Amino acid sequence: MIRAALLSTVALALVAGAAAAQDAGEARARRILERTPLIDGHNDLPWALRQGHGSDPHAVDLTANLDASTDLHTDIPRLRAGGVGGQFWSVYVPASLEPVEAAKATFEQIDVVRRMVAAHPEAFELATTADDIQRIHRRGRIASLMGIEGGYSIDDSLGLLREFHQAGVRYMTLTHSATTTWADSATDAPKWGGLSPFGEQVVKEMNRLGMMVDLSHVSEETMVDAMRVSEAPVIFSHSSARAVTGHPRNVPDSVLRMMPADGGVVMVTFVPGFVNEQVRAWGAARAAEEARLKALNPGDPEAVRRGLETWTAARPAPRATIDDVVAHIQHVRDVAGVDHVGLGGDFDGVGSLPEGVEGVDAYPRILARLMENGWSEADIRKLAGENVLRVMRAVEAAAAAKAAERPILARLEPAEAPE
Repeated sequence: MIRAALLSTVALALVAGAAAAQDAGEARARRILERTPLIDGHNDLPWALRQGHGSDPHAVDLTANLDASTDLHTDIPRLRAGGVGGQFWSVYVPASLEPVEAAKATFEQIDVVRRMVAAHPEAFELATTADDIQRIHRRGRIASLMGIEGGYSIDDSLGLLREFHQAGVRYMTLTHSATTTWADSATDAPKWGGLSPFGEQVVKEMNRLGMMVDLSHVSEETMVDAMRVSEAPVIFSHSSARAVTGHPRNVPDSVLRMMPADGGVVMVTFVPGFVNEQVRAWGAARAAEEARLKALNPGDPEAVRRGLETWTAARPAPRATIDDVVAHIQHVRDVAGVDHVGLGGDFDGVGSLPEGVEGVDAYPRILARLMENGWSEADIRKLAGENVLRVMRAVEAAAAAKAAERPILARLEPAEAPE
């Protein structure tokens, strides 16, 4: 009995010691983020507001912690707790929209971001440059930037691309889930073997404007083509490492090894199916079962629903954890180098998140784990924001060097249109 009590006391002491060490690590991370803005590459709160709250930033109280009362991953208290100093808000619209409707909806999403910032001037301020981010962070606010998620939003028009840049957009993800009329997606059938000739002109005009080329969602061939064509470093706003989790949305080592020469940054995402192989495999198996049930029960969605419930009950979904996220960050660093890794959570763009990474307040926990694994303060500063700031400044410099060049007037020729 005495021995058991002693063992229990020792175990409790070890747990308490580990918790204290974690708390100290998180406090150290927060001190780092007071001086270096943590810049997240991708957050879908504007879409969550559109879908669940009528695109009205006042319909939900972002000044309150919404963890218990809503499904949202993001609010101002949790952004503060997470040390977020700069946020790229995604102005995402679905790839299923017709391009002209996608363009309209994207401008509406830009309007959502602007109204959200205007509703909370004590917390947010719009930013378009690296200097803006640092200035706003020093003032104690969260620099708010915008990124388009899917090249279909420009409706094959470089004129629209220029208007989006004028409206404040500072990156564009070349594709989303579907291959476009000028670039292959990672999750759709290829049509171009990468970029089409018009796609190359899109990248060149983005360079001229100073808009970052985002290669999340694109095929490996598109990654390589874009890095070849772009005169400025590229980004992956929310992608993880394919060698760790074999999802096609992740970045293969062959491309990670190209990052030092390119100068870009891979911003690791937290999507469970992208960071945990068991979760990815489970999701693929469930999708296959859903397709089978639909084929067996045409016109009977209720039968499909019941069948999926039965299948899921027999095969509970595995869970990703913070350790999976840390493993991807470490792998990107190991292959690409510490100068080419960043963070792009995809909060409010997914239905579930890894254990320990349930909201935007999770960043100090992640950074503390990395410091436990030997990352220095200088390493953490690069991961958190310095790498992204460097890339932004390189993109801005490339655009400044092209200031005297005329806009590219290329058009998508009918012969280029996919079948």
